[in-house]
Amino acid sequence: MITLFLADDENLVRTALATMLDLETDLEVVEHVSSGEELVAAWRLRADSGAPVAVAVIDLQMPGIDGIETAIELQRLTPGAVTVIVTSHGRPGYLKRALAAGVRGFLPKTTSAATLAEVIRTVHRGGRYVDPELAAEAISAGDTVLTPREADVLEYAIDGAPVEDIARRAHLSPGTTRNYLSSAMAKLGVSNRYEAAVKAREKGWI
Repeated sequence: MITLFLADDENLVRTALATMLDLETDLEVVEHVSSGEELVAAWRLRADSGAPVAVAVIDLQMPGIDGIETAIELQRLTPGAVTVIVTSHGRPGYLKRALAAGVRGFLPKTTSAATLAEVIRTVHRGGRYVDPELAAEAISAGDTVLTPREADVLEYAIDGAPVEDIARRAHLSPGTTRNYLSSAMAKLGVSNRYEAAVKAREKGWI
């Protein structure tokens, strides 16, 4: 039996996924939580109890620490921790950062539950899985000059949203959001956040 932990701040998505994965005879969801901090706390308790290592399926973007930062914390608690990232934001920069952090699976949220179950089995056996389309995009995009947070705010700026809306969607304060936008604009050599978002999108960075 493969033991699973899930983390996703969208309650409906998380509970539906837990229900579907529990239908698999060889998978058991023992914990599903709404944040990276909660996952780290639950993982720590399991590690301290001496129970066998589980597989963590983690949403990339959550309030607080994001999915990749959460995976890094799990690796710190139990070296070799098996983690899978699921995301609605399959940017090349995120994929490269996830792989560098030791994440074993990276796939979009549009993936079926059956495919996710197979990916979980693959990574549990020691393998890796990256969605082929995301992998191809990462190769063609090249290395980004943006930090993950700069990419976040630019993605939310692509439709011309005001700073307050971008901050709310990125779970940041308006002041911090402005700082990230200014830094991204400087790196990309443009005069406003919309131009920065368009240029970053053209390069495949958001």
